[in-house]
Amino acid sequence: MGRSFLNAASLLALAFLPFAGEAQTVRIVVPFAAGGVQDILARSINQELGARIGRTVIVENRTGAGGTIANASVAKSAPDGTTLLLAAASHTITGHVYAKLPYHPLKDFTAVAHIGNVDYVLMINGELPVKSVQELIAFLKRNPGKYNFASAGTGSATHLSMAYFSNLAGVEMVHIPFKATNEAIQEVMVGRAHAVMASTIGALPFARDSRVKMLGVSGAKRSKFAPELPTIAESGLAGYEFDSWMGLLGPAGMPRATVEQINTAVNELLKDPVILDRLAKQGVEPRAMSPEAFTRLLQDDFARMERVVKAAGARIE
Repeated sequence: MGRSFLNAASLLALAFLPFAGEAQTVRIVVPFAAGGVQDILARSINQELGARIGRTVIVENRTGAGGTIANASVAKSAPDGTTLLLAAASHTITGHVYAKLPYHPLKDFTAVAHIGNVDYVLMINGELPVKSVQELIAFLKRNPGKYNFASAGTGSATHLSMAYFSNLAGVEMVHIPFKATNEAIQEVMVGRAHAVMASTIGALPFARDSRVKMLGVSGAKRSKFAPELPTIAESGLAGYEFDSWMGLLGPAGMPRATVEQINTAVNELLKDPVILDRLAKQGVEPRAMSPEAFTRLLQDDFARMERVVKAAGARIE
């Protein structure tokens, strides 16, 4: 029995090797530029996560190609727990938007820890002569191809959510990709872009800014963070619904014990009042999950996004 105990202890030590002995830095890779929802979320938890796993956790932004550059870098990293990806719906979206990718969004990753969900807000430039989703659709139908929408990059959730809106509404808009949501919002504010579907964290700070108008939220129900805003569906586009999960992924093949350690640490953070307050300020609805439940969510979302991408006509060859 004593030998069995020692063998089990040795295996556990090997599984946790990345977090044992000489200190190693853990990187949370963010696929978009600083200031976006994923970047802010990663920086809201990295220090506390590091304290719980006993390592320094840093945030690294790797931008470009709708997040696929960062995704590919994490997929090719050693599966030892030292490289994680702060991913969102854009991760499953790109698997259907891009005809060719150097990785598979499900097979080449490990679901480590779900953090929460975010809705989006349809924002338009304040000079546009409309006050509702219904009026916006009618206006765009009268002006096909004359107005544009900004996004955080081709293949991002901000891109697909607006492309899906345009397709479902039967309107024609020009897509202008940027590197981050905050950059896209700024372009709408100054009038170089006309609309953006921004995450709640990006949109709410501008709720009283006359340079923009907020017409509705993307979820199936009104957001608790902006209850005065109607859903896009109730405001003029029946059937529209779009939201995004957010969580930590790692490369495929991560040791089970390492995954469990990080998952447990994140789930504990989601009970911390300080962390919950930060998430609330970012418009994130927290939701702890086991790695198995998170894996099922990714599989379901991958299938759902295939249908949404097809409906949006956002395929890139």
